[in-house]
Amino acid sequence: MSSAPPSTSLTAPARRVHRLPLAGLLALKAPADIWYKRAYSVVVAAGLPNITLLLLGRIDLAMFTMAGSLCALYCHNLPYAARARTLAGVCAGMVAGLALALVVAALTDSPYVLVAVGALMAAAQKGVCDTVRIGPPGPLILTFISSATLFAPSTLGQVPGRVALAAGGAVLAWAVCMAPALVRGHGPERIAVSRALRATAAYVAKARETGPEHAAGARAQAAGATHAAWQSLLAAGTRTPVRRDLEHLLVHAEAALFRPAESDFALLRDWADRTTGAGPVPRPADVADTADEIAGVAVERAYRETPARRLLRGLGPGSPLLPIVLRTAVGCALAGYLSYALGVGRPYWAIVTAASIFQVNITLTWSRGVQRVVGNLVGVALFVAIAPLSHLNQAALVLCCLAFNFGAEALIGRNYWLGSVCVTPMALLITEFGHFQNTGELAVDRIVDTLVGAAVGILAAALVTNRRATGLVGDALADTARAQAAADAALAAPGTDRATLESGRRRLAGALVELRHTVDAASGEWWQRALPQQEVLLAEQAAHRTLAATVRRQGLPVPKGAST
Repeated sequence: MSSAPPSTSLTAPARRVHRLPLAGLLALKAPADIWYKRAYSVVVAAGLPNITLLLLGRIDLAMFTMAGSLCALYCHNLPYAARARTLAGVCAGMVAGLALALVVAALTDSPYVLVAVGALMAAAQKGVCDTVRIGPPGPLILTFISSATLFAPSTLGQVPGRVALAAGGAVLAWAVCMAPALVRGHGPERIAVSRALRATAAYVAKARETGPEHAAGARAQAAGATHAAWQSLLAAGTRTPVRRDLEHLLVHAEAALFRPAESDFALLRDWADRTTGAGPVPRPADVADTADEIAGVAVERAYRETPARRLLRGLGPGSPLLPIVLRTAVGCALAGYLSYALGVGRPYWAIVTAASIFQVNITLTWSRGVQRVVGNLVGVALFVAIAPLSHLNQAALVLCCLAFNFGAEALIGRNYWLGSVCVTPMALLITEFGHFQNTGELAVDRIVDTLVGAAVGILAAALVTNRRATGLVGDALADTARAQAAADAALAAPGTDRATLESGRRRLAGALVELRHTVDAASGEWWQRALPQQEVLLAEQAAHRTLAATVRRQGLPVPKGAST
C-alpha cells in the first residue's frame, strides 16, 4: 500500500481569484428530512410564552422570551444524551449574550460603541459555533438576538427581569426539544444511520452503472454520511440493543462502499426505509460476522474529541477559524457604521445581514449573500402585504409571527433564499411586539440594511484574506498519510486481529472525510497558493485502496441476502 505523496506543490504560485457563480444559486433542493422537528418545536416553544404574555397584556415582553424560545431550533440532529448537554450550552450562550447586550444598552446609547460591541459579539458567536460545529442555524439566531437587544432601550433595573424571561423561554425550549426522547429514544441515531444507508445505496447504484471511478462524488457523500452516523452513535451514550443493531447496519454500509459490485443497493434502501420508521431496526442475516468490528467502537469512543477540547483547539493561536472570525468582526462593524451613516435607525439589521453571509470561503459567502438579498427583498414585500392583517390586533401579530416561524423551517432547507422569505417578515414582526410601527419606514430600513450588510460582508470576505487555507490542506494531507501508514502497518502484519484493523480503518476513513471537507472549503478561497489538487487525488485514491484491502482482509459482510 502506498502512502500519500509529499506536498511539493504547496509552494505553487498564488491563485488570485475564482469566478463567482450565479447559475443555480436560487435552485430548489428536496426538503430537509427533519425540517418539521425544528418547525413544530419552535412554534410550541415560542407560542406558549407568547400566548401567555398576550393574555396578561404584556406582549411587549415577548422579544425577551423569544430569545430563549428560538433555542428550540438547535440540536435536532444530535442523540438525546448529547442534545441535553449541547442544547444547554446553546441556551446558556443565548441568555449570556442577551444579558451582556442589555447591560451595554443600559450603559450607553452611543451607536459607535453599540455597533462595535455587536460586531465583536457576532465574531465571537461565529467562532464558537463553527468550532464546535453546532449545526443549523449556526450563530445567526444568537447574533440576531444580541444585536437587536443592543439597540433596544434598556435600564440596569430592567436587566434581571428580562434575563429571567429569556432564561424561562430557554428552559421551555430545552424541554420541548428533549420531549421526544420519552417516546422515541433512539430517533436521532436511527435517522443518521438511515441517511448513511441511503447515501451508500445511491453510490452503489451509480458505481454499478458507471463504474466506481466515475462515482467519486457519490462515494464522498456516502463516506461523509457514514462518518456522521458513527459520530451520532458514539455520542448516544449506553450501547443498547437497538444501537448495536444500528452499528451492524453501518458496518454493512461501510463494506458496501468498498465492494459496490457485490452489494445490493435495493436492500440498502429497504434498510434505510425501515430504520427511519418506528418499527424494529432491521437485522442483517450475517450479524455475527461483524462482532469484532463493533468492538472497535470502544477504541473510537476513547479517541473521539470532546466539544470542550475542540473549542480550546479551535479558538487557539493559529486556528483556521481566526480569519473567518476576523472577517465577521470587520464586516459587521463596517456594515453597522455605514448603515448608521446613511441614517438608518436600525443598524443592527446590517450587522445581522453581514454576519449571516459569512461562510467557510469567499465563493460560498458570495452565494449566501445573493440568496440573502433575494430572500430579504421578497420577504419585505411579503411583510408589506401582510402588515394590514398583523396590525388588526396583538393576537393577529402573534399568530403571524408563529406562522412565519413555521414557514421558515419548512422552506429554508430547500434553499436559503426561500427560507429568508419567511425569516424577514418574522424578524420585522418581532420588532412590533412593543408597539405597531410605520410599515413603509420598516420596509425601507430593512432593504437598505440588507443591501449594505450583504455588500460590505462580501467586500470584507475579499479583503480579509485567509492565506492559511492551502496550508490546512497540507495539514490534512499529512494527517491522512499518518492514518494510512498506521492502517497499512496493521494490514501488513499477519497476526493483526480484526478489531485493530477496524480501528485503523475508521481512523483513515475519518481522516479522508476531514481532507475532503478541508479541500472543499479551500477551493472557493481567494488570495492563496494553488491547491495541491493532484496530491489530494492521489492521496484519496491510495487511501481508498487501503480501505478496500482492509475490508477484504476483515471479511466484512456486504449487504445482500435476507434480513429480519
